[in-house]
Amino acid sequence: MTHQGGRRSQAERDAITVEIGYALCSAAFATVVVFGAVAGPALLFDLPATAERLLPRTGVVLAIVLFVARVISVLVRFRPASAPDRPGRTGLDA
Repeated sequence: MTHQGGRRSQAERDAITVEIGYALCSAAFATVVVFGAVAGPALLFDLPATAERLLPRTGVVLAIVLFVARVISVLVRFRPASAPDRPGRTGLDA
């Protein structure tokens, strides 16, 4: 992952940028779907007051938790191709 004195190459920086963008977009899409599924009935139908108050709040909480979990899971799984399989080992003897 290092190139010329510990600096990343342009291809590695591009790969990280794409992965961050994917993580954010996929997390945003997933949160919109979850929020719509949980809070949608309260927004579309005439439900009791408790349900109309509770469903959107629950949807927001679930959406936030899902967003953070999705971004973390995508970024943790991402490892550049030049990284060794085992820490402390080079690609030749790993």
